[in-house]
Order: sequence, then C-alpha cells, then structure tokens
Amino acid sequence: MLARLSKGECTVSELAEPFDMSLPAISKHLRILEEAHVVTVIKDGRSHRCRLSPGPLTKAEQWLDFYQRMWEGQLASLAGFLRSTKEGKG
Repeated sequence: MLARLSKGECTVSELAEPFDMSLPAISKHLRILEEAHVVTVIKDGRSHRCRLSPGPLTKAEQWLDFYQRMWEGQLASLAGFLRSTKEGKG
C-alpha cells in the first residue's frame, strides 16, 4: 500500500485493486496507517482518496539510520579486536 501511495494519491478502490483482500480489510489497514499519521484519507462524498504522509516515515528512517551506523561501528570494532587477538596468539 505504501509503495503504491508513494506514486501519488489514489482512491481506496484503486489502492485495494492489486490485493486479494476485502474492502473492509483494506479499510482496516488504512485506519491503522491513518492513526499512525502515515496516510491521510480525504473523504469527498462517497469517494475516499488516500495520500501518503511521509513525515513519520522520515523520522523512523532517521532513527534506523542512526542505529545502523552505531551497530556497524560497534561490529567493526569487535571484528578488529578479534583479528588482533587472533594475530597475537599466532
């Protein structure tokens, strides 16, 4: 769903089209994404249009990037320590 919304706004029916799910199930997923402020649903009469709200995803990406860099650094340090310990024994 998020990949489709990243291409632009669409109706709930358009969003549901590629999935083998009922419209109520799609709506439930959309409600959860809306509660997480990741998706905005605009109601225009009987039509419901969905739009991606990338702000929360950007914050999550920044958080993940921070920890990825930290753990890569920690693991590189551990690898260096293990190499030096192995070389010291040889």
